[in-house]
Amino acid sequence: MTASAFLALHHAPGPLVIPNVWDGGSAKIMAGAGFPVLATTSAGIAFSHGVPDGTLGRAAMTARIAQIVEAAGVPVTADLESGYGDVAGTVADAVAIGVVGVNLEDTDHGVLVEAREAAARIAAARAAAPSGTLVLNARVDTYLAGAADPFAETLRRAGLYLDAGADCVFVPGVDDLDVIAELVRRVPAPLNIVAGLTGTPLTVAELAGAGVARVTVGGSLARAVLATVETAAHDIRDHGTFPFTATALPHAALQARFGA
Repeated sequence: MTASAFLALHHAPGPLVIPNVWDGGSAKIMAGAGFPVLATTSAGIAFSHGVPDGTLGRAAMTARIAQIVEAAGVPVTADLESGYGDVAGTVADAVAIGVVGVNLEDTDHGVLVEAREAAARIAAARAAAPSGTLVLNARVDTYLAGAADPFAETLRRAGLYLDAGADCVFVPGVDDLDVIAELVRRVPAPLNIVAGLTGTPLTVAELAGAGVARVTVGGSLARAVLATVETAAHDIRDHGTFPFTATALPHAALQARFGA
């Protein structure tokens, strides 16, 4: 799939639903379920390395993204956090790996950077991957970072990022359907919303009704898997029981899904 074809999916009648994966196994399972495009989750990848979100370096993140691209068999868009201090080089690495799109966020360690500085990151990414070669999803963290007027600041930043070369806008942390619909109306580009991050998860049908173009799940799927592991740890330690085995996929089934 070309970047142009991927971007065209953002203008289809209903939302493009993209699950976020964190390793080759999760990528193969999601691709096998029929999703046409996958996204990586920087949080899930960090957690799978046993480190907090936002602390994994560029080399390790890039290596895992490459593993996911190789395993997936479908196009992958990559979460590049804030660009690891070298946006152009990080984006060039992602293009060389073969991703079809990337996310870039406008925070450093959870703190919003000045809007024009964040726009310069988008411009650097666009220079490294000209329009038509990569779908550039500009993440606006005004709601997560607690901006004084997150709606107005989202609109301001979205405009700057689109002027700098972004193709679409990603606003995590907004979970009010009326606000989402107004963002769709006011942002002149496809809007990406993450489900299950804050509030009661909205359904794809609800988000479709609001006009959302793209729905992702961020790190929530990885967190759900790790919750299963932690519950199993307590069952084994405290009760000597193994209830998790009742829902475990059979070994033979995974062998088949992974190509044996």
